Amino acid sequence: MNSPADRIRQHLDQVAHLRASCTNDATAQAVREIKVLQARRFEATYADLLQDPRHRPATRFFLNELYGDHDFAQRDAQFGRIAGAIERLFPEAVAQLAVDMAELHAVTEQLDATLGAHWQASPQLSPAPRYVGAWRQTGTRAQRTQQLRVVLQMGHELQRLTRMKSLRLALRMMRGPAQAGGLGALHAFLERGFEAFSHMGDASGFLAAVEQRESHWMDVLFDDPQAARQLAPLLGDTRIT
Repeated sequence: MNSPADRIRQHLDQVAHLRASCTNDATAQAVREIKVLQARRFEATYADLLQDPRHRPATRFFLNELYGDHDFAQRDAQFGRIAGAIERLFPEAVAQLAVDMAELHAVTEQLDATLGAHWQASPQLSPAPRYVGAWRQTGTRAQRTQQLRVVLQMGHELQRLTRMKSLRLALRMMRGPAQAGGLGALHAFLERGFEAFSHMGDASGFLAAVEQRESHWMDVLFDDPQAARQLAPLLGDTRIT
C-alpha cells in the first residue's frame, strides 16, 4: 500500500493537472460560479446548524474547508512539497486525515471542473435549472457518493481524535515546529477541525444530518423532475417560482 505521503501527492497531482488544463478564462470563471452556488446551497441547507451555537463551528468548518469556494492552490502547493514530513511529524491517525482531505479535494475539483464545462453550455438558463442540467450531464453518482463518504469519514475521525486529550495537547505543542517545518497550513486545518469538533462534543447527530441532507440532495439533483424548483430558493434564483 502506498504511504500517506504518496497518496497525498497522487491526489494533489490530479488537482494540479486539472488546474493546468483549465487555461481558458471562461472555464475558470464557470468553475468559480459553480463553487459559489454550491457554497450558497450548503449555507441554506444547514442554516439551522449555522445558527446553533453548539453546531456552528463544525458546520462552518465543513463549509469553509470542505465545501467552500476558496482557492486552495497555495495550500495544495505546500502540502505537495512537505507530504513526506507529515509522516514524520504527525501521528498516523492525523496523517490519515491529511490523506482524506487530499482525496476529497481531488474528487471535488474533478466534479467541479466537469460541472463547469456543462455550465458553460447553457448561459440562457437561470442558475437553478442551469445547475441541475449541468449536474445531470456529469453522470457521476458514484463520485458523488465517494465525495460524501470521505466527508463523513473525516468527520468520524475528527470526532474520535478529539476525544484523545493527549493528541489534542500534542497538536497544540506542535504549532511552532509545524510552522517552522512548512506545515503551517496543514496544522491550522487540523487545529480548526479539532477545535470545532471539541466544541460540539458528540458529533453523531451532526454527521447524521450531513449524511441525510446530502443524500437527499443527491437524489433530488439526479432524479427529481422538480429539482430546479426545489433548488431555486436556496440559490436565490427568483426566476423560478
